[in-house]
Amino acid sequence: MGYIFLTMIAFLVIFALPAVVANDITPIPEDKGQVEAWFKANVQPYSARRGTLDPALDAAEASPQIITVNQGGGGDFKTINEAIKSIPTGNTKRVIIKLAPGVYREKVTIDVGRPFITLMGKPGAETTLTFDGTASKFGTMESATLIVWAQYFVAANLHIRNTAPMPKAGSQGQALAMRINGDKAAFYNCRFYGFQDTLCDDIGNHFFKDCYIEGTYDFIFGRGASLYLNTQLHAVGDGLRVITAHNRQSENQQNGYSFVHCKITGVGTGIYLGRAWMSHPKVVYAYTEMSSVVNPTGWQENKNRAHDKTVFYGEYMCTGPGSHKEKRVAHTQDIDKNEANSFLTLGYIKGSLWLLPPPTY
Repeated sequence: MGYIFLTMIAFLVIFALPAVVANDITPIPEDKGQVEAWFKANVQPYSARRGTLDPALDAAEASPQIITVNQGGGGDFKTINEAIKSIPTGNTKRVIIKLAPGVYREKVTIDVGRPFITLMGKPGAETTLTFDGTASKFGTMESATLIVWAQYFVAANLHIRNTAPMPKAGSQGQALAMRINGDKAAFYNCRFYGFQDTLCDDIGNHFFKDCYIEGTYDFIFGRGASLYLNTQLHAVGDGLRVITAHNRQSENQQNGYSFVHCKITGVGTGIYLGRAWMSHPKVVYAYTEMSSVVNPTGWQENKNRAHDKTVFYGEYMCTGPGSHKEKRVAHTQDIDKNEANSFLTLGYIKGSLWLLPPPTY
């Protein structure tokens, strides 16, 4: 009897696991035209994933609540902050906050006690969160227009801006649009606007799809383990400009930025793909279109020469005039297919356990 029971358990394990594990190991295809089909096959809706997600998320998605915000009236609330404050601390259900189109001038923080929140604008209609916080007034990390500490956060169809003026060249003008410190967060069709330090992608596993990120210096920075898919990185301004400043500090930390089927655009020339803010940054660009705005050396030279041996700067099958690697710094990783695949799957962000498709308005 015991043998039969163990055999049944083994059978269930063998045939139940592949549905989850396969999502984590199936790489994003090289052909950009196949990306949407890959996404639909590997990021299926809750109805098809019930029982396979993180237990807390599984329970939260079973009975979502909808809150509406309209500055002109007719919604449940007139401000985003009022809507968030209405959600109890210790929340256990998915709460979808639907925002009517318009410009919301608010500084918004979602604290750690309010997980499972979705902020959603209407597709095709501009919905903007904006504030002008600066490092001089709030400190760099607290200057963001939107700060999220909570787990399982989702944003869709939003413009998130920091409207502080562009700092003068060489000055410390940090002014964040967004700071994400919550684990297991997803961003769909969102646009982030700022100059220095636009997006603080700091702690946890994060996913960005069909987004746009604009800035000057270190405009994506932090300690995140993040996958960016079909996202445009746009450089503005002049002088020294750098896209990423990843804050990995040891070989043992499981984090890094992976940009797949992205597009690098901007004005002028000479922008760097990344720099060693800390000793062990990990940044990979795969299947990414790089315009001539990219500096031929690719990555900023390390001020600390010891970092030449500890940085991980990878490029794989990128295209465009900025992708030519003849003049790249010597410590650029020319990764092969097997090595690239680890950055091309949902397993990089443990996505099979938490990532769901974008919500519908």
